[in-house]
Amino acid sequence: MAVWNKEKISGSIIVTGASRGIGAAVARLVGAHGFPVAVNFTSAEAAAQEVVSQIVASGGRAIAVQADVAREKDVIRLFETTTRELGPLQGLVNNAGITGGFARVEAVDAKALTRMLAVNVIGTILCSREAVRRMSLCHGGTGGAIVNISSLAARTGGAGEWVHYAASKGAIDSFTIGLAREVAHEGIRVNAVAPGLIETDLHAANGAPDRVERLRPSIPMQRAGTANEVAEGVLWLLSSAASYTTGTILEIGGGR
Repeated sequence: MAVWNKEKISGSIIVTGASRGIGAAVARLVGAHGFPVAVNFTSAEAAAQEVVSQIVASGGRAIAVQADVAREKDVIRLFETTTRELGPLQGLVNNAGITGGFARVEAVDAKALTRMLAVNVIGTILCSREAVRRMSLCHGGTGGAIVNISSLAARTGGAGEWVHYAASKGAIDSFTIGLAREVAHEGIRVNAVAPGLIETDLHAANGAPDRVERLRPSIPMQRAGTANEVAEGVLWLLSSAASYTTGTILEIGGGR
């Protein structure tokens, strides 16, 4: 676990899609280390409020903010609400994402693709834009860190399951590298975490509750990862321990 110097905490963290799974784990861990956290959600308000309650119960500060990251007006409102209620922005975790469902490329339709790309790619870019506008030294900010949630599917391709989703995460990897180089001299570090097979409700939600067990033998460590293990990687990239790390895709996948 990264060790934080609480004196270096100078602002808030936004975690998008933080009502469940990896996003919720990240929000709880960041909150436990003293950061005020904006727990973003699209529709699962009760779940987001539960994450907020857990952070507050552990002595932290948190708010739940509804916003669809695919909608520009929502994104702007998310950032304005966070800075107004929790203080200047110090970090952003672009976790919000959808898979578009399990399907071969020959079976996908334009409506599902459009929504998936709007959330996964456009949402990440819009949120990063707002973060840069607030954290960049060129805009009067004090710097900060952005961590994007990618996927090992960007490297493996997702054949037979979700090539379309893998393609969206490939875009995230390219965006991470490009933005990192663009704002490195402005006090902002940009990295990504690429999880492998992680035990969350994503598999069941996409109609494959047996997926984790079925793919377990393909993982060198012979087990799936947990959302908390991914969150630890995100925490490190947000922390000063990673002060010379930018433009990096950190794979957390058990060697897969």
